Amino acid sequence: MLRAGATSDWDQRWFQSNGTSVRAYWDVSAGAWRGSQARNVPGAHQNLMDVGLTPVFRFQRDDGQGFYAEAGIGAHLLSKKYDNNDDKLSTAFQFGDHIGVGYVFDKNWEVALKYQHFSNGGIKKPNSGVDFGVVKLSYRF
Repeated sequence: MLRAGATSDWDQRWFQSNGTSVRAYWDVSAGAWRGSQARNVPGAHQNLMDVGLTPVFRFQRDDGQGFYAEAGIGAHLLSKKYDNNDDKLSTAFQFGDHIGVGYVFDKNWEVALKYQHFSNGGIKKPNSGVDFGVVKLSYRF
């Protein structure tokens, strides 16, 4: 999976204490997925796109630098149903949730590791879900 996105910070802080707080931001993204075992056939490929909107909550220092932890759950729309390596999603609409940890180097650069899960929440079967390990590198303009 390869993903690009843009974020917009909320002007709100919660649970301020000892120089830390919880902040939030909107994450608007577009991604490209490539499955290497489409319909469970080794070597067969499935390519699809997704667009998503996710509110994300982040625990970090008040100055916005250093280590942080975050979590979010949002809505995603896939260009077609996913069917790869025994993982099947029977709807194009998916919930995308993630948890992650990261580090902000200065006000512009950050790096993070995230665990991301896609599922339709039981709207329709089959719904095995799809999981990704994500490395995030971002630059704030």
